[in-house]
Amino acid sequence: MPSLSLQSTLSETSATTAHIEPVPRPVGTGAARGGNARSHKPSVVPGLVLACSVGAVAWGLGNIWPIIGGPVFGIVLGLLIRNLLGVGVVFRQGLAFCARQVLQLSIIALGFGLSIQQVARTGLESIWVTLISVSAAFLTAWLLGRMLGISGKLKMLIGVGTAICGGSAIAAVTPVIRPEEHETAYAISTIFLFNIVAVLVFPLLGHWLNLSDTGFGLWAGTAINDTSSVVAAAYSYSQAAGDYATVVKLTRATLIIPICLVLAVLVAWKEKQQGSTGLNLVRIFPWFILWFLVASLVRSAGLIPETMLPWLQTAAHALIIVSLTAIGLSSDMRRMAVAGIRPVLLGLGVWVAVAGSSLAVQALTGGW
Repeated sequence: MPSLSLQSTLSETSATTAHIEPVPRPVGTGAARGGNARSHKPSVVPGLVLACSVGAVAWGLGNIWPIIGGPVFGIVLGLLIRNLLGVGVVFRQGLAFCARQVLQLSIIALGFGLSIQQVARTGLESIWVTLISVSAAFLTAWLLGRMLGISGKLKMLIGVGTAICGGSAIAAVTPVIRPEEHETAYAISTIFLFNIVAVLVFPLLGHWLNLSDTGFGLWAGTAINDTSSVVAAAYSYSQAAGDYATVVKLTRATLIIPICLVLAVLVAWKEKQQGSTGLNLVRIFPWFILWFLVASLVRSAGLIPETMLPWLQTAAHALIIVSLTAIGLSSDMRRMAVAGIRPVLLGLGVWVAVAGSSLAVQALTGGW
């Protein structure tokens, strides 16, 4: 059983945490740093308190306007505060903790609300839609990227990020294909833009298309890049859509393992290298998925009293709002201006291909 050290996981959550500025290290003499290391260590408390405070407002607004939902309000309020008022350095450590670990904990908590039979059935039902949408992403990235004259590695980063799990996938393949730093930044900025758009647009489109809860959950889980954005969009649609989308997204996230293996082989062949490419499966595997399954098994085994389940679901919902609020509070929209227009056009094309192929498969099979 892997240890519950979520900091090393490949969360869907890295998608936006790439926009969180690094926590500055304490300055001073070596002796001072050595003697007062503990006193200078950044605390998670200020950022945690800020995220919880703004998240509480988002929770209240979500109860007033449930069609929008607390998670969406959390991201929007966080973005407004970060980009209009600014967020001090003292908050960064806690916000980074909320955006990564708290989001992963919220996904694990959601597992207590789903039986293992539900998880297995949903994964099997969604696998073909997932594989088709992932294939559409890579094909579109290759074709449209060539038309736009975008480098091969940047095409791959945007394709992988859109197809699998946003910035998490980009972080996983970066040591394999070794892109330039600016290419990684372009890809993450592009993915982040469409994460925000998806949170706001997908629920509206879902209602306009009259998608069922299952249909929207399948669409969101296969077509939205990042786990945090999937959770925000799907749970704003309905509880059932959110539960379904979460399992679909976690199934989709596991595809990063074979994709990294294939890329490692291709890179080794292309560069005629010998030996290891430095791929570390333990590092890139999203371990929180296993803990989600453990939570589901505990629920299925009847080890949790039925009276506790509503409380656990409420706790999971609260953790989701806090983590998404932290992501908004950590996201600098000004960085989008650096990426330029061509990566954005490529990201748009790949995103539309994924969303369209997912809907098309559902329409052809009567999925919605």
